[in-house]
Amino acid sequence: MTESSTGVRIARALTAAGLSQRTLAERTGISQPTLSRLVAGARPAKMNELLAIATATGCTVAELTGTSTVAGRVQCAARATNGANMEQMREQLLHFLELDAYLDDQGIAAVA
Repeated sequence: MTESSTGVRIARALTAAGLSQRTLAERTGISQPTLSRLVAGARPAKMNELLAIATATGCTVAELTGTSTVAGRVQCAARATNGANMEQMREQLLHFLELDAYLDDQGIAAVA
């Protein structure tokens, strides 16, 4: 895991959650300058920071670190219509599957 790729993933998580670095700082207790360095890849994120960021943005630590085992197993075939962004659709699918795998790992059953 490289700091810059983790920074890119944190930036994507911020965008997907509709949060600014300032808002994320308020929600996580991580200073905005530190968040800026994490996003820029100027410093590696600590596990407690990754956990706080994941919780605040609604993603998993595996998504932020690129250690997901789900992404390597997923194959999807979709047809885009009305100018849909295929990469965005794929990222959303991976996000939902990653959350599903996390819940399974934690022993949290699906609600029928």
